[in-house]
Amino acid sequence: MSTVIIDASKCENADCGECVDMCPMEIFSLDGDKIVTDHEDECTLCEVCVDMCPNDCITIKDE
Repeated sequence: MSTVIIDASKCENADCGECVDMCPMEIFSLDGDKIVTDHEDECTLCEVCVDMCPNDCITIKDE
């Protein structure tokens, strides 16, 4: 199982949303104006979100 960590101090949340738009597994969503992970167990470790995040605030750990 993967753990997706979003560094809240760097994340622009709804003002950016690149991870929500780009994740092929749709594990990110907006909860109000905050980005949250809904289905971490479906993460395939493709790291598209890591590559696309303009603020380098996403880390994925494979457990």
